[in-house]
Amino acid sequence: MSKIKGQSRVVIENVQPQVDGGLYPAKRTVGELVTVTADIFGDGHDHIRAHLLYKKEGEKNWQRTPMQAGYNDDWYASFEVKEKVGYIFTVHAWIDHFETWYDGFKKKAAAKVDVHIELMEGAIILRKLAAKDPALNPAAATLENKGQYADAVEFVLSKEFHDIVHHHPLIEFETQYEKELKVAVEHRKANFSAWYELFPRSASLEGKHGTFKDVVKLLPRVASMGFDILYLPPIHPIGKINRKGKNNNVRSVAGEPGSPWAIGSDEGGHKAIHPELGTLDDYKKLIAEAKKLDIDIAMDVAFQCAPDHPYVKEHPDWFKQRPDGSIQYAENPPKKYQDIYPFNFESEDWQNLWEELKSVFLFWIEQGVKVFRVDNPHTKPIRFWQWVIAEINKQHQDIIFLSEAFTRPKVMASLAKVGFTQSYTYFTWRVSKQEIVEYMNELVFSQSRNYFRPNFWPNTPDILPFHLQHQGENIFILRLALAATLSSNYGVYGPAYEFCENIPVQGKEEYHDSEKYEVKKYDWKHTNRLTDIISILNRARKAHAALQSTWNIQFCHVENPNLLAYLKATDDLSSIILTVVNLDPYNRQWGYVQLPKERLKLGDRINVKLHDLMTDEHYTWTQEWNYTEIDPYKMPFHLFKLEIHESNM
Repeated sequence: MSKIKGQSRVVIENVQPQVDGGLYPAKRTVGELVTVTADIFGDGHDHIRAHLLYKKEGEKNWQRTPMQAGYNDDWYASFEVKEKVGYIFTVHAWIDHFETWYDGFKKKAAAKVDVHIELMEGAIILRKLAAKDPALNPAAATLENKGQYADAVEFVLSKEFHDIVHHHPLIEFETQYEKELKVAVEHRKANFSAWYELFPRSASLEGKHGTFKDVVKLLPRVASMGFDILYLPPIHPIGKINRKGKNNNVRSVAGEPGSPWAIGSDEGGHKAIHPELGTLDDYKKLIAEAKKLDIDIAMDVAFQCAPDHPYVKEHPDWFKQRPDGSIQYAENPPKKYQDIYPFNFESEDWQNLWEELKSVFLFWIEQGVKVFRVDNPHTKPIRFWQWVIAEINKQHQDIIFLSEAFTRPKVMASLAKVGFTQSYTYFTWRVSKQEIVEYMNELVFSQSRNYFRPNFWPNTPDILPFHLQHQGENIFILRLALAATLSSNYGVYGPAYEFCENIPVQGKEEYHDSEKYEVKKYDWKHTNRLTDIISILNRARKAHAALQSTWNIQFCHVENPNLLAYLKATDDLSSIILTVVNLDPYNRQWGYVQLPKERLKLGDRINVKLHDLMTDEHYTWTQEWNYTEIDPYKMPFHLFKLEIHESNM
């Protein structure tokens, strides 16, 4: 019984954000707010007060900020994570007898009830508080002066006394939440990035096998379009045994380059470079030249081996042996990947396998790589990723890990929880208005917001979705607009998207004549309408803070099911963007968009200036509902910068 805090009458439950009961930290990036919520209540009608306590990891003293009461015992407060360090927070709450007394006093005074005793009670509370803050002694003396009853009552009812009550809570019998929860803070690029993917072997302007030096020549082009991450598929030697041919043919012919994801040959493995791409020095030169243009080179890490990878000979126990003495190749029945051997993570030698795979990351980080796109992480143990990412983070800061896992939701979620910075998503297949709204609301307003940081890709070398097949550029433009404005992280499989490649393998979401199995010849000097739109969009993303967060979205009502409208704004409304997309790539659509008056703090007299950043057109809206029309052949979407007239602020 002595261990029970019987005098603590407040209950604190459901403190958020917390991930799996605090097993994993919630994620934020520098400059973001952490909004902490809790269910806080107690018995009776006494007034409850609560504080959010937070500090940086390693600090001794907590900072306190008052929590505000919402609806139905919901409480909330926020703090900003200003540095790339870990933060800790918790919640304390208590019955504030000072505030309870004050509320009762005001009601009794208003009813002309004698409050002599209440003044004495208030004086006792003030003397107790004055033990820590002697400045309150004069206030206590005023309440104790029986000869000045009217003056004392007037003083208690004054603004000055209200401020005393507000700023001097009487903290007694405090309930402390049972856990101290963590927030992992990452650098800004974790939350805001634009990726462009190209195969370096297709980078040559002459159509021959490209090199890193050819990619260097393309850097100004990538930079001019506004991308800040250039992602290259695996750059390692490609297996020669069971090499795949054009269109995933199980047999290649002489001269066919094979799939870059079939890693390793007699020329080396995961720490080697494909000789036709260049040397290690060439690769480091590419990284350095990209940095001059504020571009990071992302490396594709695919932990799998071609049959002639050095690991197969040196560590056969790292692979699954079949009864006939052969090694099990990768399968996703009925698909077969004879050119790839997966690692056996149940190997007796699993510890050395883990250490070797960690060393692959460390090797490339030493060469200057800061961004990794990880291929199919859901086919490797989640505990391995938790360990290896934590190990890397101990030694190196600001490493981005992008999870390429198009798989079951709980597996994708778990990978994000254990450390992946960003994650591929189901956006690729969310097409209708209802699908997009429901998916965005799930990402932004569910618990996954605290650990799952989405990266939207309208296509990949593996995926040519059905809605892009045999279609014109309008659908490519509107899907690009959705990816780039719904999510603050997005990417495209660049040249195929930019040049609107749309021919699939019949009946499948795969590219015919896929670049995964052949060298492509692109006219890298050519630009088109989509190239220009990409450039304008990325320029707008960098210029307007509202587009640099996924978490600030609010969908706006518009009756037409083909029109999707959503607002993004910074907390202080210094940056406001309204995007309206025509989901019909063939026909002009129109409707009335409702402005969110409360979010925009609009008064009865509305005067909103709109500047379409795509077409440079200007409009003025003077009412809550406003007519919008979109001709997809002119531009499939509006990207409005909003300016609100001062009289409405």
